[in-house]
Amino acid sequence: MAKTGDLPAHRRAAIVGLGLTEMGRVYGPTAQQFAAEAVRRAAADAGLELSDIDGLLVSAGVTNAVNLSLQVDLGLRDLRMLTQLQAFGSTAGAMVQYAAMAVESGMVDTVACVFADAPLRPGLTSGAAYTSRAAPRGWPGLREASGFDGPNTMYALAARRHMLAFGTTSEQLGAIAVAQRAWAGMNPLAQLREPITIADHQASRFVVEPFHLLDCCLVSNGGVAVIVTTSDRAASRAQPPVPVLGWGQAHPGNRWRRNDDFGLVSGAARSGPAALRMADVAIGDVDVVELYDCYTYTVLLTLEDYGFCEKGECGAFVSTPGVLGPGGSLPLNTGGGQLSGYYMWGMTPLSEAVIQARGQAGERQVERHDVVLVSGNGGFLDYHSTLVLGGGSGT
Repeated sequence: MAKTGDLPAHRRAAIVGLGLTEMGRVYGPTAQQFAAEAVRRAAADAGLELSDIDGLLVSAGVTNAVNLSLQVDLGLRDLRMLTQLQAFGSTAGAMVQYAAMAVESGMVDTVACVFADAPLRPGLTSGAAYTSRAAPRGWPGLREASGFDGPNTMYALAARRHMLAFGTTSEQLGAIAVAQRAWAGMNPLAQLREPITIADHQASRFVVEPFHLLDCCLVSNGGVAVIVTTSDRAASRAQPPVPVLGWGQAHPGNRWRRNDDFGLVSGAARSGPAALRMADVAIGDVDVVELYDCYTYTVLLTLEDYGFCEKGECGAFVSTPGVLGPGGSLPLNTGGGQLSGYYMWGMTPLSEAVIQARGQAGERQVERHDVVLVSGNGGFLDYHSTLVLGGGSGT
């Protein structure tokens, strides 16, 4: 894989615009309307006109309500790149990767990547957004009839296997939730900002054992967009450019067979090293980590697979005081993540990564932000993407 430094400096990809809509229990706009607004805000953030965009990559969540007609809604003409992508929570990272390759090759000049969803409805619980809309048939139907189906149960199975293999505890998972809530308290966009303790985590109701409520991510309506262009174009834009230094994908394809490594290893173990090699940095060079946190457990597993600690030792690592929270040695999910901030699939860690890399996070800004690692996870540990972004300490 070529290293970013092998490219002519003026062709290297950079994120130059970020657009975030209102998020949370925001009712009224459709997912497509959230997407359009996010792209408009990203263009304005970059100091671009919509007509400057010649590539558009779109992604939708559980409602699957954002599609290629977004081009028409935005009034974009004669696009040189238009694609709808779906790799679940790894999609945002993949979109930036494809956008970066497109601008670096000269295929396009300026690409908008957008995710939006609106699963929440007035009067309905968050869980209702993920209730099956049609009865599955065959083996999936048997699984669902037994109650063994959906993200909560599948990730709970994975977490339980990690616990049995390595002695990971619920309290150690709770340490991740507590640290991220501390970061969320400094993020005005976060949905949940009240501090919590390990005792609060343990007292929260079980969703599916071993997951308490505070182990599980939020559900949000809203949209996020980023704009990717070349470094030479980024240099003259309104915001500090965020170079895309490296990327990687890994899609394990778990087969649910005996001796499979499901629950013990994720795609981060392959996509992380690939992205770091491309960026020509080591894991010890990473200043800020923004990980996909659909559950506390996925944070723990991803940290192990990226190499921040040895396999099986992350429970002790994350529960050590002075590591993950504000002021800690490894700033992680500094906006509160999907557990306490907002849930926009892979755009949640990506958006906070851009904010930190720019040095625009205000009270929660990390002093050193030269190298920011971003992960995306999808399916039931089936899909993974990794980005390495550049920043600039002291900006």
